Amino acid sequence: MLTDTAIDLESLRRSADSACRLMKVLSNPDRLLLLCQLSQGEKRVGELEALVGISQPTLSQQLGVLREDGLVNTRRDGKNIYYEIASPQAMAVMNVLFEQFCGPAKETHPC
Repeated sequence: MLTDTAIDLESLRRSADSACRLMKVLSNPDRLLLLCQLSQGEKRVGELEALVGISQPTLSQQLGVLREDGLVNTRRDGKNIYYEIASPQAMAVMNVLFEQFCGPAKETHPC
């Protein structure tokens, strides 16, 4: 019979594995830039290309990784393909990264 500690450890291990997969995807600068743009709302592929300055082959490759890992959804409208963030976990991490690295400079107070 499994103890509560073993169940909790297994649950934590699964959570840690999921977190590591997310962090691995986010560790690529191109994918991080794409998610940063998508955190502002849905974008067409052409918009993403212009916003992040990634060439079409690289853009397609990185968007494919984001799709495969379930971080983005797509929809087609005529000839256009639109992307949006699908993962609430990815959005939460992007919000923290924005706050820590891109937000307004924090005032420093003397001790």
